[in-house]
Amino acid sequence: MFRKSMKKDPELFQNVSEGLRRLYRTKLFPLEDTYRFHDFHSPALEDADFDNKPMVLLVGQYSTGKTTFIRHLMEQDFPGMRIGPEPTTDSFIAVMHGDQEGVIPGNALVVDPKKPFRKLNAFGNAFLNRFMCAQMPNAVLESISIIDTPGILSGEKQRISRGYDFAAVLEWFAERVDRIILLFDAHKLDISDEFSEVIRALKNHEDKMRVVLNKADQISTQQLMRVYGALMWSLGKIINTPEVVRVYIGSFWAQPLLVPDNRKLFEAEEQDLFVDIQSLPRNAALRKLNDLIKRARLAKVHAYIISSLKKEMPSVFGKDSKKKELITNLGEIYLKIEKEHQISPGDFPNLAKMQELLNGHDFTKFATLKPKLLEAVEDMLANDIARLMALVRQEEASMPSQSVKGGAFEGTMSGPFGHGYGEGASEGIDELEWVVGRDKPTYDEIFYTLSPINGKVSGAAAKKEMLKSKLPNTVLGKIWKLADVDKDGLLDDEEFALANHLIKVKLEGHELPPSLPEHLVPPSKRGTVQQD
Repeated sequence: MFRKSMKKDPELFQNVSEGLRRLYRTKLFPLEDTYRFHDFHSPALEDADFDNKPMVLLVGQYSTGKTTFIRHLMEQDFPGMRIGPEPTTDSFIAVMHGDQEGVIPGNALVVDPKKPFRKLNAFGNAFLNRFMCAQMPNAVLESISIIDTPGILSGEKQRISRGYDFAAVLEWFAERVDRIILLFDAHKLDISDEFSEVIRALKNHEDKMRVVLNKADQISTQQLMRVYGALMWSLGKIINTPEVVRVYIGSFWAQPLLVPDNRKLFEAEEQDLFVDIQSLPRNAALRKLNDLIKRARLAKVHAYIISSLKKEMPSVFGKDSKKKELITNLGEIYLKIEKEHQISPGDFPNLAKMQELLNGHDFTKFATLKPKLLEAVEDMLANDIARLMALVRQEEASMPSQSVKGGAFEGTMSGPFGHGYGEGASEGIDELEWVVGRDKPTYDEIFYTLSPINGKVSGAAAKKEMLKSKLPNTVLGKIWKLADVDKDGLLDDEEFALANHLIKVKLEGHELPPSLPEHLVPPSKRGTVQQD
């Protein structure tokens, strides 16, 4: 009965979080539970996983500036914070909003139903003793939570001495966060074995991954180009995808730049990264929906694998030898399922990891194929998800201004230190004189060679001159529209000077404004003409 009503009633979901929670509990969880999905891939999702704020996970080798990066974003120290050139952060610290400043230890954190960390209990005491939540009142944390991680070390010895599976913990976080930021140090660029292993563990989450090349102000421009090239080459070998990961170059702390040559580049890169992080609250529902679809696809494939193994098992004799044979030939079973059910090879779990996990299970206790459970998930993917997608768009439209505020995000919002202030079309924004007037004598010389009639040149005459810039017609057309302030199809000397000024703006690599800013309106036209 419930499934039927779910299929037909369009008013079922009040909001995206509630819809995702209900779909997971009623349609996906039964399939996961039946085929022991949680033993192989990922623990079951909790209510808090659907309600929590967007999370940003910071990963990097020690002394790449992870903790300093968090401090830079929030412009405030957080409880448990330690910074130094040696490996200082030896714990996973969830930096979250709270009315009172304080620290919640890992064992207490994993029993709190309001926090999305309960399933981390499975990683045991060795991990929980190295996990804490730093709570504090901070404007940035009202919109996002940030996860600081221990610095990744090189060498086998340090990896063993952790006492828990570091890569597995990071993979758990990667499934649940909205953004993964990999930090690299520009003047100490080496990728250790453990870091390579970690990046590979995050392989299915490239869409969430961003790379920050930090401390870039400590090297010269020439060295920076070489370091950037080396980083892209190294990442290409590890991530092994044709798409290039987005790399942000800069110096993410509140100290003077050591080598200020690339200041403009660093400012533009920081602004781009801030815009990316600020978009997370707005896109959080879409991310959760996307992650549920990914999980459902994997759960379907897993069900086919487990039921196929069960089907192949003998009922009485030779169970152990058959189990070994099936594990060895798992690749062939993958191919068979792929062809039989038209499943993409990319949806299958890692073969070697699956073979290793299967060794510890009794195949005779696996469930046979239950079509109804699979049909419920198919129905969810085909119908319910589409309805939730429409609800996501509605929610986004109802809160378009939702973004991260406070901390470092406020410093570049407005005023003379805002990104791009006083550059391009914004040049002269706070000057009393008309900025175009500086070069107007030069433009006037050209204007009078075009034989103006009644103080104006025709569109055809202006076009001939404007084409000399070699800009495309689409751009010149926009410049004409902005410069023809009184919309009479002709340009007077001020409008002609304005057109040339806008051509210069574009040739210098800046964007044209969507409408003419007040400070660019010619003096004789101010207060008399309204822009479209």
